[in-house]
Amino acid sequence: MQPRFHDLWQDWHDDLIVFARHQLPKLLAILLLAFILIRALRIITRKMVELSRQKAVHPAIRAQQITTVVGMIRSVGIFVIVLVTLMQVLLIFNIEVAPLLASAGIAGLAIGFGAQTLVKDFINGFFILVENQFEVGDTIRTAGVQGMVEEITMRRTVLRDADGTVHVVPNGKMEIVSNTTRDWTQVTLHIAVDYSEDSDQVLQVLQEAAHEFYNDPDFHDDIVAEPEVPGIERISGNEVDYLMLVKVRPGRQFRVARELRRRIKACLEKNNIKAGTPAQIFVGQWPSGGN
Repeated sequence: MQPRFHDLWQDWHDDLIVFARHQLPKLLAILLLAFILIRALRIITRKMVELSRQKAVHPAIRAQQITTVVGMIRSVGIFVIVLVTLMQVLLIFNIEVAPLLASAGIAGLAIGFGAQTLVKDFINGFFILVENQFEVGDTIRTAGVQGMVEEITMRRTVLRDADGTVHVVPNGKMEIVSNTTRDWTQVTLHIAVDYSEDSDQVLQVLQEAAHEFYNDPDFHDDIVAEPEVPGIERISGNEVDYLMLVKVRPGRQFRVARELRRRIKACLEKNNIKAGTPAQIFVGQWPSGGN
């Protein structure tokens, strides 16, 4: 072997021994730690999904939301772990990371200025899902529209209103969210009765109708609590409005309201209680030329 190649081989051999003695243990320790952290992150996020599925009122819906959040957490976590690991590996090989960090910082700043709205949508969507502000199937009012939630993602929420129109709302636009179907929703009925009818009798008839409806097995599971009849809500002309309040489960309010109106009408007719008639105003002109 020529002396030149012999010296080169000797230098490689010495460098390899130094690397195996000093840098290689650090490299293996960094890679092993990164592997452990990634595995731990995946186990924790999987447990989060399992716990949300067990404790949620709507397991499938809530698990879908948590899976969306967990997927983002896992992706960001793995990215950070891999990035830090790469930086540490470069330091072991004596590669300067400061220029790379400076370039990444400038690029990140430029991207940040160009994607402020997108970042705001993702951050707001993250908190919507984590805080469980609303779920698929809830009816909400937000950003000037109202409808039933059909889909929730990190960036946007899809609503469908009563006319069937689909509204796609960026999560960053949701400054105030009004959830009308969280846990329960209230049916408010105003029953107009003629002014001449006895109030005590009307209240008794309405309370009996409400009690009978509450104990009906076909509708009992739709109602959260027994309907209330607080009393007279308003008096206007020949009409007296009586108030009935019913707390029902989300999405059942229309079915309950229609059936309850039908039963109230039947009870009023059965007890010969006249419905109220709005005051009538006649606008005309006296005939001319008459006495």
